[in-house]
Amino acid sequence: MQTGVWISLTLYFVAMLGIGFYAYRKSTGNSEEYMLGGRDLPPAVAALSAGASDMSGWLLLGLPGALYAAGLVQAWIGIGLFIGALVNWIVVAPRLREQTQRYDNALTIPEFLANRFPTQAVALRMVSALIVVVFFAVYTASGLVAGGKLYSTAFHGSYHMGVWLTLGVVLAYTVVGGFLAVCLTDFVQGCIMMLALIIMPAVVLYAGGGGGFAQAGQTLSGLQGFTLSWWSDDMTVIGWISLMAWGLGYFGQPHIIVRFMAVRSVREVATARNIAMAWMGISLIGAIGVGIFGRAYVERNGIALADPETIFILLAETLFPALVTGFLFAALLAAIMSTVSSQLLVSSSSLTEDFYRLLVNKQASDRTIVNVGRLAVVAVGAVAAVIARNPDSEVLGLVSNAWAGFGAAFGPLMILSLTWRRMTGLGAVAGLVTGAVTVIVWIALGWNASFLGGPGVYEIIPGFLVSMIAIVAVSLATTAQGEFREITAS
Repeated sequence: MQTGVWISLTLYFVAMLGIGFYAYRKSTGNSEEYMLGGRDLPPAVAALSAGASDMSGWLLLGLPGALYAAGLVQAWIGIGLFIGALVNWIVVAPRLREQTQRYDNALTIPEFLANRFPTQAVALRMVSALIVVVFFAVYTASGLVAGGKLYSTAFHGSYHMGVWLTLGVVLAYTVVGGFLAVCLTDFVQGCIMMLALIIMPAVVLYAGGGGGFAQAGQTLSGLQGFTLSWWSDDMTVIGWISLMAWGLGYFGQPHIIVRFMAVRSVREVATARNIAMAWMGISLIGAIGVGIFGRAYVERNGIALADPETIFILLAETLFPALVTGFLFAALLAAIMSTVSSQLLVSSSSLTEDFYRLLVNKQASDRTIVNVGRLAVVAVGAVAAVIARNPDSEVLGLVSNAWAGFGAAFGPLMILSLTWRRMTGLGAVAGLVTGAVTVIVWIALGWNASFLGGPGVYEIIPGFLVSMIAIVAVSLATTAQGEFREITAS
């Protein structure tokens, strides 16, 4: 069994490293190539790269685990995400692709904000870069936790060894090949993830005489704390809004929207959008199927599963031959590594462009920036590994906190900066700070778990609203000289 699994995983690792070497030869000559692939991504690569870097181990561990534990009611998270992603592609993608190039060819989100609001350039770059690095350290840690869980559960090895092995492989191709390596590996990884999420639910549904949908429904009916309904007895309106509010986070995720900046042309954004949404729809349905049908399989066969987030791993080991199990584990690694690599690269870009070049060496050459960026990738990865040291960490919990932080800090800011001519630099700074601080305070006070004696409110909701109000109020109360630039949606 182990031999076949390792053969599949070895082939996968070799392929990822080969892509990294190809990207090194193709697109690491200057900072624009290393950080944005020369703004020359084909639509399909941009689409699957955005999707794969978005979904991460959450798609194969966190979401199926939530559905396994509570039932179909948790699928509202996926619906909210799908709606949010679609609006993001329609509203943000074409405008960001056009404006980042028009405003002095900005290579990072902080740099774009500085160019868009020149009177607050330094403050915007410093604050936004700080938020990027802090929240991405937590977000990257969630991916490393998933890698540790895979290694300890599937191979009965050390959790911490799994964390460092995952980080090591990601660093190998990210440090060498930069943005193009990340996007090309994302494309391959996205294809693997989607295939796995098509194959597994179909097999699980009929495995061991499962009997299909009817038998699964009969097995699951009456389970305590589990429902096949879209609305459970303990679901409140606030709880439903909190699940759907995950979609608000899309507008402010730097590792996703940076793909919009790298699409080959504005005209090809629509093609990329259609590919991305088709991929996302299929993958989300598959993940829901893994959680629901996986619970039916476990109950039918009397299997004890201590951690619901490992249902994908259990099914891969139990139902498939070794080589296929290796492929499914590769799909899980793909989900993990595609996001970790994207987050490390965006963090690195902010550290190099918005700290090093801004404060340390304004005359740094492109070669120097590329090398500093590589060192920054390693540094952020090491910090994330330290955060991920607790094997009891939950992937979904870490993702939800980081997702809310980015969504609240950058979401309203990106929407308004791309569409509202009256917005000012002081308004942008106010939105960044209030959004991030609100999320942090909300989590620290435990209001995401229980609010005013009732159910918790997902921290992205107050953070997003406070940030939006702050931007509008401060912008209307201030004037901005030289910042009312023409806003176009190409």
